[in-house]
Amino acid sequence: MDIDSPVLAAHHETAEATPLRRLAVLTAGGDAPGMNAAIRAVVRCATLAGIEVTGFRRGYDGLIRDIAETLSGRSVANIIQRGGTFLETSRSDEFRTAAGRGLALRNLNRRRIEALVVIGGEGTMKGALQFAEETGFRVQFIPASIDNDIPGTEYAIGFDTAVNTALEAIDRIRDTAFAYERVFCVEVMGRDSGFIALDVAIGVGAEAVVVPEFPPPMTEICNRVEESHQRGKRSSIIVVSEGPRTGGVMPIADALTKRLGSQARVVVLGHIQRGGAPTARDRLLASRMGTAATQAAIEGAPPSLIGEERGDIIRVPLREAMERRRQLSPELVDLVHKLST
Repeated sequence: MDIDSPVLAAHHETAEATPLRRLAVLTAGGDAPGMNAAIRAVVRCATLAGIEVTGFRRGYDGLIRDIAETLSGRSVANIIQRGGTFLETSRSDEFRTAAGRGLALRNLNRRRIEALVVIGGEGTMKGALQFAEETGFRVQFIPASIDNDIPGTEYAIGFDTAVNTALEAIDRIRDTAFAYERVFCVEVMGRDSGFIALDVAIGVGAEAVVVPEFPPPMTEICNRVEESHQRGKRSSIIVVSEGPRTGGVMPIADALTKRLGSQARVVVLGHIQRGGAPTARDRLLASRMGTAATQAAIEGAPPSLIGEERGDIIRVPLREAMERRRQLSPELVDLVHKLST
């Protein structure tokens, strides 16, 4: 839904009669670089509009247990460059229960908070939608996940940083692979989606990529590497997305070792991709999304995902976003293999 739609304009007229006075913000689920930049934008835009901001620590668990503090413009000074989230985060089993969500609502009402901005991944979005639909509470959701698997937006906060972190690491690995004429199998994060693996594979010029959406047969991977060696290549990089659908990096390395007759090395980048200073791209995206989420709350917009589409910041009804699916492009998988010849 476009920000300037008539539906949202109607909500804006309603909100003018009852101006927003108190707003809360929290981060939940997996951390992502750029979360702090989003919090900063929410707090500063809200305080500029004369709105009191409360930050709940440790995600939904902190909302249930009322672990909160008042935030001001000075509270969020010098955090835009920091990874992670200064509000901390957690995964809350209790919030998945009606009783837990009831406690959360009680704490919001007791503090006379009128709107909530939630920053997190797909699981966090599900919780935000369920809470909003059950209670009628005004919720705005900002997508932040290095996996970039959140429907309703082309990019989530943290994805660009995670990809660039992996790129830098694999560029270094490539130097050693060339020097020793070796095959390196590098596992990247992504949970159950291959967005990180695919972008990284294109960016580093990998010989092959293994993603859960289109897992190639083991023989195809081995054939591809063997053929590249026959053409004169003496080193190769295979990028593998983590998760049960790809089988992980070890079986692929074992199969390549047997086929090539030399040890394929394994590197698991792991949580290094989740930390570190956010890129300029993620800082800008987080700042724009945080500002838009605050404006949506001020206007009394219905529960929405604040997304990015073709460079524009948009609002998508939260229920609609939840029912969408993020699709990996098979053409980009083919591109990895075309460019590796």
